[in-house]
Amino acid sequence: MTKLNIKKLVALCAIIPAVLSAQVGNDDPSAEQGLIGDLVNMPTSNLTSAGQLLRFWLLHVGSAISNNKLSQPECATDVCCPWYAIADDLTQLFVDPATQECTDDARAAVRLGFHDAASWSKKLSADGKDTGGADGSFILFREDERPENNGLQGFVTKILAVRAKHPGVSAADLIQFAAHHATVSCPQGPRIAFFAGRVDATEPSPPGLVPDVHDSSQNLINLFMDKTINAADLAALLGAHTSAKQFHVDEGQATKPIDSTPGIWDTNFYNETLQSNATDGVFRFPSDLLLSKTEHVAVAWEGFVGEQSKWNEAYALAYTRLGLLGVNKINDLIDCSNALPPHIPDAPGAIGGQKRRRRNLYH
Repeated sequence: MTKLNIKKLVALCAIIPAVLSAQVGNDDPSAEQGLIGDLVNMPTSNLTSAGQLLRFWLLHVGSAISNNKLSQPECATDVCCPWYAIADDLTQLFVDPATQECTDDARAAVRLGFHDAASWSKKLSADGKDTGGADGSFILFREDERPENNGLQGFVTKILAVRAKHPGVSAADLIQFAAHHATVSCPQGPRIAFFAGRVDATEPSPPGLVPDVHDSSQNLINLFMDKTINAADLAALLGAHTSAKQFHVDEGQATKPIDSTPGIWDTNFYNETLQSNATDGVFRFPSDLLLSKTEHVAVAWEGFVGEQSKWNEAYALAYTRLGLLGVNKINDLIDCSNALPPHIPDAPGAIGGQKRRRRNLYH
């Protein structure tokens, strides 16, 4: 279990009651978005140790990065045991043995984790249509056939093969574990605490909830607010494009990376997106260009340039929230972070970028 001084955190939370509001989201993109799932109405006296940690992290208190030491459990007694074997299989997919950088399959795993979890809506849930989210529907109902998920078909076939080899885990957990594993497989990527126990979907997720790279910045902010993700967390999550490549947005430029160091989880993406012209060989998503200049998002965006640790911490908290969307038994989850590979703190080719100040930040 990640080490945390619960008493100190409780004392800290006591002085910021607004943050502890048990509401699911609000209309302010600069504000904290509150609790989700069963934690909304869960009395603190009923929280498990996992529930306590996740509650704090959803309120941006503490660190969601796990520094647990790797330790193989006794499989007869540890429910996390299957994840160690799964981690070994995923390492073969996610790490390039020649460069020790993360691969196209790792990039796909991060994207899959996003797209499975992001197919959830606060509004639809409030209207009684509480489906989608991190529930495995993407691979259970082959949502890779949807246009917005184009390009993931090959990796879905691979992750389904991993699931067939390890049938004891849920598809929902497998997708999120793969995303966590892929992130830390990239040099400098954070080792985000992983909790198992998600329940698989019984129907496809609602369509139209995945962001479009051609959409307006305000529509994208509204879309993520409907997922209880504020502007600062959105800026942190978009940094995952540091390890991305594009294949279908512009097929004439297929395979181009979104920053110049796609095998490394660095802050280069933030700086390169702010430049007037694209770096040679780099493709830039229209939505990234717009959001990087949009109020609330822009402040956080520029704050991540050259600040690896700051971004890793912010990303870990933001992705923890994303990976819990649609999960209604958060308090019952089990910390299986020990199965994740270790964090790789340094990368020879990493580029952090220099902070770039501009007079007209918002336009």
